[in-house]
Amino acid sequence: MIFGKIDYVNLLPFYVFLNKSINSSQQKAMMNYKKSFPSHINKMFHLRTIDGAFISSIKTPSKKCADIGIVSRGEVLSVLCIKGEFVEDIESNSSNMLAKVLNLDGQVVIGDKALTRYFQTQNDDFVDMGASWSDKYRLPFVYARLCFCKRDKIFMQLTERFLRQKTKIPSYILNKSAKKIGISPSQLKHYLTKISYKIGHKEKKSLKLFLKLSKTYT
Repeated sequence: MIFGKIDYVNLLPFYVFLNKSINSSQQKAMMNYKKSFPSHINKMFHLRTIDGAFISSIKTPSKKCADIGIVSRGEVLSVLCIKGEFVEDIESNSSNMLAKVLNLDGQVVIGDKALTRYFQTQNDDFVDMGASWSDKYRLPFVYARLCFCKRDKIFMQLTERFLRQKTKIPSYILNKSAKKIGISPSQLKHYLTKISYKIGHKEKKSLKLFLKLSKTYT
């Protein structure tokens, strides 16, 4: 089974869970990862060179997806629009579209590099797009959904188990991840409180609205 791995810290709880869930060496050998950023993962999934991945929400219509994704219910800290001339982030699909839907001018920055900027910048030269969407529509925002093109049963079982339990991240992993992107462990802990994973009624309503609004720009 080949899984497309977005190596951002917003998915750290899921990957810790996944590593704990796959116990035997045989199972671990069967689970291969292809790491990349979201827009490239989307392309690999479209070409079916991976079996499953978190796919940018703008790319998920007609895809087989579980009710799990990357969600914020307000500020997100890692999806920013830095004030200035509009520039897309090559690593993004959903966030680039979100900036257009929200009529934001500026440079779109996502992922760990956006998170680093959020904590290291002392002024308010950026807009948090999660907060902007929430303020405007009073809904959470779904950045990505877990989709699969084969091995449906395995993916569904894994995601159901993940949503049923709370995953504790070992301190050494938290510290290593924080150091890698240049923030403190406490800042990383704070960030992870802004991220949720279950896609319920409100999240589906929000996704439907986002896809509808995005049609103007496609």
